[in-house]
Amino acid sequence: MILSKKDNHFYLKTIPIFALSKTIYYTIMQSIHTYDFSNKRALVRVDFNVPLDKETLEVTDNSRIRAAAPTIKHILENGGAVVLMSHLGRPKENNEPRFSLKNIVSEIEKVIGYSVKFAGDCIGDGALEMSKNLKAGEVMLLENVRYYKQETAGSEEFAKQLAKHGDCYVNDAFGTAHRAHASTTVVAKFFPNDKMFGFLLEKEIESVDKVLNSTAKPLTAIVGGAKVSSKITIIERLISTVDNLIVGGGMAYTFVKAQGGKVGNSLVEDNYLDVARKIIADAKAKGVNLYIPVDTLIADNFSNDANIEEVVIDAIPDRWMGLDVGSKTIEDCHKILLDSKVILWNGPMGVFEMSNFEKGTKAIANSIVEATKNGAFSLIGGGDSVAAINKFGLAKEVSYVSTGGGAMLEFLEGKELPGIKAIRD
Repeated sequence: MILSKKDNHFYLKTIPIFALSKTIYYTIMQSIHTYDFSNKRALVRVDFNVPLDKETLEVTDNSRIRAAAPTIKHILENGGAVVLMSHLGRPKENNEPRFSLKNIVSEIEKVIGYSVKFAGDCIGDGALEMSKNLKAGEVMLLENVRYYKQETAGSEEFAKQLAKHGDCYVNDAFGTAHRAHASTTVVAKFFPNDKMFGFLLEKEIESVDKVLNSTAKPLTAIVGGAKVSSKITIIERLISTVDNLIVGGGMAYTFVKAQGGKVGNSLVEDNYLDVARKIIADAKAKGVNLYIPVDTLIADNFSNDANIEEVVIDAIPDRWMGLDVGSKTIEDCHKILLDSKVILWNGPMGVFEMSNFEKGTKAIANSIVEATKNGAFSLIGGGDSVAAINKFGLAKEVSYVSTGGGAMLEFLEGKELPGIKAIRD
């Protein structure tokens, strides 16, 4: 993203946002690449909603902190001070200790390599006094913004109080960009000429753009997960974009039953059978290769210790259920993926949390890794897919792993995310 100036208007020469195909002029948008942070306090919205050990309250996965580190370090190294704000969990009452961001201060310090001052509040005189006295090269962390109900309500007054902590605003929290909350969206209006994306949020936008606006072919999307109902909007959008659409996970059995197959006790959404038939027809009309698994690993109980058999997917016996894809499907998907130039993976192929039913999901992950090594661009998005790629230790072997769950899904659906719109407007 390159910011230039013409007739006192800033504009982007290159805009990594899908559905924008021409130069657009802005009067207010800045770029983190060119912004002068010297002696300025940058109010940075990060997504530090990280998992904590229930007993020790120590961070068990610091990937979201690591993802925001480049933005934090860039500001500090360019003469600025950083005021971090985030939410943690969903506290029902103010000051629930287990949701305090104080619990993650040491982990932030370890990741970014700087000392972090902690404010016992996110607004109020004490917190404001601390941020006003912050010097260049220093970092402070505000307390959990969700201790205040005004945060999720999108209160303008609350956002105004938060805005007092900074001279500029940087949104680097893609995971919350789909929420019109005070700290993710409303606060941006108080920085009309000094707001921008952080490196992480910018990278998320670029990665989705590489998929949805790709000129490289073939483009393959793998959409898995439990239910068609939760992925219908994504599937409908992708049908107009992709060359191959691989359906996996529990939703596959709805497609199989829609075509007259026997699925036993497998997960099926009977009220979505017509929707599945329409997707099949639309894919055919648009020349999209819609791949539905041809075989499946079935079990006589939803348990890792259940009896297991491999059968063709449209002939599952009564009282048996499909919990993973079979060997022929794995082979077919491998060939499709190795022939692909761009790959999107959203949703597992089976119940990968159980070791006896992780084979299909793991095989897809390995095929994507091999395709990436051969030059394909691969984007992993959605909570379960990210969990799977991490479980198998392959996150560093693909092109990009999204940090957003719900935000990623809504972005793929083509929705304009409030947190992104607030920066661009």
